[in-house]
Amino acid sequence: MKLPAITSIRPGPVDERGLVDRLRLTLVAAGTFFLGFPALILAILTLLSVALGPLGVGFVLANAVVPATEVLARLHRRLSSALLGEQVEASYAATADRGFLSRPPVWLRDGNRWRDFGFLAFSGTGGFVLSGVPALLLVTPFVHLGGLIIDGSLIWLLTLVISSVCPLVWWVVTPPLVRARARTERGLLGHSRVADLERRVEQVEETRAETLDHSAAEVRRIERDLHDGAQARIAAVGMNVGLAEKLLVSDPAAAAELLREARETTVSALEDLRSVVRGIHPPVLADRGLAGALEALALPFPIPVTLRLQLPAGLPAPVESAAYFAVAECLANTVKHSGAARAWITGEHRDGRLRLVVGDDGRGGADPTSSGLGGVGRRLAAFDGTMTVLSPSGGPTVVTMEVPCRTT
Repeated sequence: MKLPAITSIRPGPVDERGLVDRLRLTLVAAGTFFLGFPALILAILTLLSVALGPLGVGFVLANAVVPATEVLARLHRRLSSALLGEQVEASYAATADRGFLSRPPVWLRDGNRWRDFGFLAFSGTGGFVLSGVPALLLVTPFVHLGGLIIDGSLIWLLTLVISSVCPLVWWVVTPPLVRARARTERGLLGHSRVADLERRVEQVEETRAETLDHSAAEVRRIERDLHDGAQARIAAVGMNVGLAEKLLVSDPAAAAELLREARETTVSALEDLRSVVRGIHPPVLADRGLAGALEALALPFPIPVTLRLQLPAGLPAPVESAAYFAVAECLANTVKHSGAARAWITGEHRDGRLRLVVGDDGRGGADPTSSGLGGVGRRLAAFDGTMTVLSPSGGPTVVTMEVPCRTT
């Protein structure tokens, strides 16, 4: 029997399809009601296996109880998957290569096994009640009718009249009750969601550490550029001006020469400052947006670069900056290493994701773990972005970068 996914819990019109669906859901609820008995027994045996573990009996009990719990949990996962229209998957700690005595300690440390125990407790208590209500509402009028026919007393007539509303209540509450149980089981048995969240937390921690390292390296680079460039030149300007003041009366020609050198040094210092600013946030990004900045970036490259960009305005400034420097690094690698005759850039923003592709017709063989492309990947990872490099030997090379972001 194919179970219908519960897409709506509204009462809906009373028709043949709605009746068939509710009868199927009632049958499912009745099945899970009876499965509550073995679940409760397994929950008790699980507690006993833990309590008796130090005596050795618990190891024997665990080797019987845990696999049986897994079978029961798998059956409920299938039911919940069908009722919710989504996969509810498991991810237990591996014990296939372990022996009779070494498996229970692994099960004891496996959080997902304890989530199965939580499911057993729910199935034998709250889930037991949830599953029993639809069938109880459906059969109650018939039971009272049977009692009236057999006994004929007024009490059966009174209960029959009162229970006449049960079919209406059954029609209304059956889908919500069955769905509520399925969603609860998904929360308990959906180990993959927990594993996904754990992997996500690990990725966030790793990305945060890389971002902090990258930020610290950028600060050191800016300090070094200011110290070795603009600061040294401005200091030289001060020294030249000071010497010029001393020579202004005794040797005006030498003083004028020193002032000329100071003026030229000032221009150089200003250019150094502009370079530092461009390394932090290119002014062209603020003036022309990401599309215009990429066009300006591609113009001076020694090979033809074709652009096809459909980028909206209003992208977050940090994302624009990261995307700009990522594309700049890819183009620089193309010129330095690929031997390409032409390159191309495509860009679009769709479904809340910025997607940029940089390609060339070079010799291929680009390494995504190299310092340049690895840095691009780390730069994008700070925004939950991804980078994919396809670069077979002989080419071409295609670097695809995606960053989730919304426009303002």
